[in-house]
Amino acid sequence: MKILITGHKGMLGTELMHFLSQEHEVSGIDLEEADITDRAQIMEAVAIRTPQLVIHTAAYTDVDGCEQHPDLAYQVNAIGTQNVALACARIDAAMVYISTDFVFNGRKKQPYIEFDAPDPQSVYARSKLAGEIFVRSLLRKGFIVRTSWLFGRHGKNFVETILRLAGERNELSIVNDQIGSPTFAGDLVPEMARLIATEAYGIYHLSNNGACSWFDYARKILELAHVENVRVVPISTEALGRPAVRPAYSVLRNYCMELTIGDRMRSWEEGLAAYLALGR
Repeated sequence: MKILITGHKGMLGTELMHFLSQEHEVSGIDLEEADITDRAQIMEAVAIRTPQLVIHTAAYTDVDGCEQHPDLAYQVNAIGTQNVALACARIDAAMVYISTDFVFNGRKKQPYIEFDAPDPQSVYARSKLAGEIFVRSLLRKGFIVRTSWLFGRHGKNFVETILRLAGERNELSIVNDQIGSPTFAGDLVPEMARLIATEAYGIYHLSNNGACSWFDYARKILELAHVENVRVVPISTEALGRPAVRPAYSVLRNYCMELTIGDRMRSWEEGLAAYLALGR
């Protein structure tokens, strides 16, 4: 298959480029090649490359930054996605849009499935849901893949932040009232490849299985990395005082994968151990 990846220099984009190029003809565009917020630019960039599938990973993912710069958030995450979808529609290409667990309000007490109604609580979440709506309304061949708490080898992530801070401090204060599913990009990408091959378009949740708080996550990182003599202290989201609202509970269940081709995602702990085993 001929595949084009937007945001190919980011964490997920880089992982997709490496993995998919083993079996497909893969190319990428980033801001230097085409600005997704410029409709003419992205239309031309996609038309020239004539992909059969576009995987749209480019996004403004700074949750607090989105809250402080809502126009930019909607321009990139909503209008940018609309532009990519329109470019796909023009050449009859399929599209994969990467969305987020944050589209849910966090008030559910069990994992969210694809048939639960979104209720975004922040500008970031609303802008990402707007992108979903554009994909669904403009394309007949569209995958929406929601994932959560992503970490991987090619970019900044929570794991590396914790390890860096543990080298600088003997005590870390970490939020203990937000629950989600850390997801290793190295696990996500092969499952995305399986999903793409089905051509069974729709909304899918894809995250590592299990759940934890950021506090639990940080403790597990230090345990698996054999870091000692660093105390992890639980704090509340309120005490942290971030501008954007985060869902208190945003665990995703890979329900549509379970019902169709099977959910092969391992636990978040196994994904984390595999990532740490790669070495720094």
